[in-house]
Amino acid sequence: MREFSVPALAEVPGTTNLTDSPFARAAATPGAIVLRRRTATGWSAVTAREFAAEITGVAKGLIAAGIEPGDRVGLMSRTRYEWTVLDYAIWTAGAVVVPIYETSSAEQVEWILGDSGARAVFTETEQHRATVAQASDRLPGLEHVWTIDAGDLADVTTSGADVADAAVEERRRVPAYDDVATLVYTSGTTGRPKGCELTHGNLVATSRNAIQGAMAEVAVAGSSTLLFLPLAHVFARLIEVATIEAGIVLAHSDIPSLLPDLASFRPTFLLAVPRVFEKVYNGAEQKAAADGKGKIFHAAAETAIAYSRALQDGRPGLALRARHKVFDVLVYGKLRAAVGGRVQYAVSGGAALGERLGHFFRGVGITILEGYGLTETTAPATVNRPSALRIGTVGQAIPGVTIRIADDGEVLVRGVNTLKGYWNNETATKEAVEDGWFRTGDLGALDDDGYLRITGRKKEILVTAAGKNVAPAPLEDRLRAHPLISQCLVVGDGRKFISALITLDEEALGPWKERHGKPAAMTVAELRADPDVVAAIDAAVADANKSVSHAEAIKKYRILGVDFSEEAGHMTPSLKVRRHAVMKDFADEIESIYG
Repeated sequence: MREFSVPALAEVPGTTNLTDSPFARAAATPGAIVLRRRTATGWSAVTAREFAAEITGVAKGLIAAGIEPGDRVGLMSRTRYEWTVLDYAIWTAGAVVVPIYETSSAEQVEWILGDSGARAVFTETEQHRATVAQASDRLPGLEHVWTIDAGDLADVTTSGADVADAAVEERRRVPAYDDVATLVYTSGTTGRPKGCELTHGNLVATSRNAIQGAMAEVAVAGSSTLLFLPLAHVFARLIEVATIEAGIVLAHSDIPSLLPDLASFRPTFLLAVPRVFEKVYNGAEQKAAADGKGKIFHAAAETAIAYSRALQDGRPGLALRARHKVFDVLVYGKLRAAVGGRVQYAVSGGAALGERLGHFFRGVGITILEGYGLTETTAPATVNRPSALRIGTVGQAIPGVTIRIADDGEVLVRGVNTLKGYWNNETATKEAVEDGWFRTGDLGALDDDGYLRITGRKKEILVTAAGKNVAPAPLEDRLRAHPLISQCLVVGDGRKFISALITLDEEALGPWKERHGKPAAMTVAELRADPDVVAAIDAAVADANKSVSHAEAIKKYRILGVDFSEEAGHMTPSLKVRRHAVMKDFADEIESIYG
């Protein structure tokens, strides 16, 4: 199959914008709980009336500060309740939100605020404010810098007290379906980040169609989610909008607070990137090994995987069902309890999820719905559904979207989710979008039922000296699933054979050293030469090589003494490896492999 399309289920009028839902809900069901906010005493309910009032108050302050329709307003913060209030307040004032990762450098902040022409920016902390200040003299158009932790939201609200409600209502109706709602700057694995123009229609239509179609079985009455991924990323942003559109209760957390927040909030579904699921699995495996229950955990894992495969192929046999029931008491129930005990589904995106991991979690009782999309497709283009699940694929197109496979294997996307263009970059827009089709740069294939399988990146295909085309992603995904491995980069373009750079997971090394009788003070630099570590990585590489032909297999590798990090420029904020940066910084290690 070369093309698969799903008709739109939600038709969105041309006058619709993102502010319609919160204000319509406040009018229809003012006492309905729409969010919960973490406080010192627990999770405080926020009603539809209260949420709309907070939005209105901040929007009035923005209007009083001179923010006009179409003006860009930056937002630099971790994921927290105030982000959602600010998103909707900026949209209510008719302006455009420009999200910025909290970890961004001064140079990145300068580029995003300067390229977007932002007139104002909300920062979370004084440190973020200082980062903006480093570039402020080169940002003549930046008139206001407000800081959440300094209490500036209250000040902004107070400053707008004299703005009439009618003025806010008039202002919020200015943007329409085709007007830009947000400029989301790509992570920039190569070159300068580009500002993706996502419209009110992109966000509303994509979220409504995803909810009514692809996510209908997840977004049921009483649903709730705990959002902990960065809201500067389009994946979390789309979920934020979808919860507001569907009336799903939304709460916010972050990685350091995640486990206690999961236990107290008890969401019904989650969204995460594959690395989170890998960490959960590896952590459970390490804890079991440390408690002397490693054999039990491995047996439980194999049973969960076998059980899930049997569900996909038919029905588990009597003996398998009996083993699964035993391990549900011993192992699976404890894993479900660790995420609050109510999570049935988790949506995974941003990178490839290993098939084995997908089967493991479904066998445990948490079905991971893997999807696929990019910033330019307003996050989702495809997703698996509970009743139409095919593990190992990224699912079928969401309603309102068409997927096409080009002659060279590139995945093309067209529909309600495709971006309007790149801000101030007509050349890039023309290169990426042709006749409404967005060129993703990813390679993939559609099966006979329209399920998409991603096979690699078009620009990341390695061509060996012998002319063999090798997609690095399958090997990298398989290696990252090993408990001791944090990141890896497969190389070999123009070389005689394929090799890899591998980094060790420092969190996993602590328990591993204890189990293997290694000194606690041993560093990563020392451990990378340790015979037991080398033997474990040898086995991981051998296992990864089973997934490819001999010509595509990793022949040599180097364990690095440091991990890839965002601070060093090796990772994007969405945890993708910047291939060119790693190859540049570790050129000597690569040359030593081939020397």
